[in-house]
Amino acid sequence: MNPDLTGERRPLRILMIAPTSYFADYGCHVRILEEVRALTRHGHQVIVCTYHNGNDIAGMIIHRSIDVPWRKRVIVGSSRHKLYLDAALSVTALRTALKFKPDIIHAHLHEGALIGSTLARVLRRPLVFDYQGSLTEEMLDHGFVKRDGALLPWLRRLERRINRLPQMIITSSDNARQRLTRTRPPGKLSTVLDAVDTERFAPDALTPDERTALRHRLGIPDQSQVIVYLGLLAPYQGSDLLLRAARTIANAKPNAFFLLMGFPGVEQYQRQAEQLGLSERISFPGRIPYPEAHRYLALGDVAVAPKMSLTEGNGKIYNYMAMGLPVVAFDADANREILGDLGIYARHGDEADFAAKVIDVLNNAERGRALGAELRAHAVEALSWNARVHELLAVYDRVLARRSADPTTQFAPSPVSRTSTDD
Repeated sequence: MNPDLTGERRPLRILMIAPTSYFADYGCHVRILEEVRALTRHGHQVIVCTYHNGNDIAGMIIHRSIDVPWRKRVIVGSSRHKLYLDAALSVTALRTALKFKPDIIHAHLHEGALIGSTLARVLRRPLVFDYQGSLTEEMLDHGFVKRDGALLPWLRRLERRINRLPQMIITSSDNARQRLTRTRPPGKLSTVLDAVDTERFAPDALTPDERTALRHRLGIPDQSQVIVYLGLLAPYQGSDLLLRAARTIANAKPNAFFLLMGFPGVEQYQRQAEQLGLSERISFPGRIPYPEAHRYLALGDVAVAPKMSLTEGNGKIYNYMAMGLPVVAFDADANREILGDLGIYARHGDEADFAAKVIDVLNNAERGRALGAELRAHAVEALSWNARVHELLAVYDRVLARRSADPTTQFAPSPVSRTSTDD
């Protein structure tokens, strides 16, 4: 076990592998950020190895792969460019691991688990895989492969092989864990739900004057009821469906206004909004820096989460809940796991039903506020990262205990030294 002979928990060295353009203000990036922050607050040392592009985070040790001058744009989802970016990241991760000598290798995304498995064998250290969803389903969602294509069966086999590499898979939802039990023993799976910084994401994030000023800057008319969305803009996130539903909502509620925040494809969705006659009823501020997200969400009366994917989590909902916003989402296992009986559910993929549910909330504002208060209370009580980090550390303890009990691994914990990360 990790606690030493005095009963105190020994600080760990944790190498995180993130094959993505970290940090980029969305989804799995937020989970990585909050995990690192929580682990660091508890005295553990974390290095994140990631692609050459992305935003640095103050106080976080990030090792980036070699610069690729022709690829500066953030990569979201599947891309052929990831083939050489992952190769470059593998070199950086190996160099970092040999110098850092981590106790745990914590990989994100399937490419990270593949890279991490090599490091785990070289260093004889356990590999933990932070599973964000199915690799092949993500490729299908992004249109990278076709369901009837010849490549899909090979990719599914590769995904199953990668899933067998780590000593433990961490899922962000119990729904994902249950899906994985078809191919992995339950003892190799553990759920560590997403969480939220409930001190920053709070209903009183803005003063009245700040609220008025931000509404005016975004072009939100006075007395409008604001529907907020914050996340990636893409078909699999339900962005196209949401715009079509917005037209129905706008026709029924003349004071409804839509604040759709995120990236990429802002120009594309602005054109769609114009074609639907929504130009005066909608604002696309683009990418919202994560440190500012709570301020923009504080403008909302109701939040929407129209994500179409059935294999991924829906982390934005945690932020909505902490802000005390009633949430309209599709009826999916991952959403019910987060919202429980406090969610407002539309039939999956049904834009008319989705619009009807939003209209109902707007027509019953007092009930919406009461529901939001219940969601906020639940988030504070059960969904903060301060509580979640202990679940993650318990997973580390389990894999370290298994590793040290196996005489063939010759595992010896590494002492922590701050100088080991100096470059």
